[in-house]
Amino acid sequence: MKKILFITGTRADYGKIKSLIKGVEEDSNLEAYVYVSGMHLIEKFGNTYQEVLKDKYKNIYVDFSQNNTGDMSYDLGNVICNLTGYAKHVQPDMIVVHGDRIDALAGAIVGALNNYRVAHIEGGELSGTIDESIRHAISKFSHLHFVCNEEAKTRLLQMGEHEEDIYIIGSPDIDIMLSDELPSLKAAKERYEIPYDKYGILMYHPVTTEFDILEGHVKELIDALVASEKNYIVVYPNNDYGSEIIMSAFKKLSDNQHFKMFPSIRLEYFLTLLKNADFMIGNSSAGVRETSVYGIPAIDVGTRQSGRYSLDNTNIQHADEDMKALLGAIGNIENYRKKSFDFGKGESTERFMETVRSSEVWERDIQKSFVDLTSAF
Repeated sequence: MKKILFITGTRADYGKIKSLIKGVEEDSNLEAYVYVSGMHLIEKFGNTYQEVLKDKYKNIYVDFSQNNTGDMSYDLGNVICNLTGYAKHVQPDMIVVHGDRIDALAGAIVGALNNYRVAHIEGGELSGTIDESIRHAISKFSHLHFVCNEEAKTRLLQMGEHEEDIYIIGSPDIDIMLSDELPSLKAAKERYEIPYDKYGILMYHPVTTEFDILEGHVKELIDALVASEKNYIVVYPNNDYGSEIIMSAFKKLSDNQHFKMFPSIRLEYFLTLLKNADFMIGNSSAGVRETSVYGIPAIDVGTRQSGRYSLDNTNIQHADEDMKALLGAIGNIENYRKKSFDFGKGESTERFMETVRSSEVWERDIQKSFVDLTSAF
């Protein structure tokens, strides 16, 4: 029986790998382990480790011993130390990580340095900010790559990865998005006591390299939302450097009846709320990825998602952190109700399981080598 260890450090990456964990859990020849760390353990961001526990996997380890200082380099080292001990106890045949966060980087480093096979979900993409460097670093530590599309595959080939190690499966959370098991809108609104019939969703994260101008950016954004006189469901930012500035600005809206704020919203309920929203605004990847599946208008704010999408015939508008520009984009949302499936069609779990069930993937040499594209010239 092969042991597959999944690493989750945030509510976002858990949503991306949740269907894969369940697929492995249900296979009699595979054994799933889940290591929970990072932002999941921070109370002010919702203690989202509880959402993982609610899914009742057979093998869950919540690393309460972690120190979350907000210093990314220190926290990375802490996760590496703690995860090393847990991995040596489990002795996994594969470690699965997602995306571009430090918990995923820790998982890839621990795997690579201890000869555990590392599989990276959604490598080869552009993230913006320091996240992009982290994502590409994870790819170089990984042995297998489960990507969303041909574009991501091409980037990994440019980075010297072997084509036979790259599998196009789409984005796994789309499997959940397109399932018929999401809660009703009525249930979602009752659970989170949302009084609005019409609303937008705001998710805005810090850009670590723009810390000095973040306060002004948040002010312009909030001023625009208040002036729009629309209703908003607000989800707290991630815990990157600068999150306290955003949180402080959000708290000033606590008495405004047009804003309903949450540290976190359980994935399935968030998807139902997104599916029925008038639009989404902010700089979360959900605005440039998940909104397109439902055809929900999205306003991408600032630089955080630069390079991750094209404005040609999409559901996305771009606006800088400028009150006038933001209000103009909000007033234009009805022209952006367009669906697309550039990142998958809900078959990711099936494709992932086909790969991990094959003997070929387990027999492949984990010694990495660089494929030099210039060697043919």
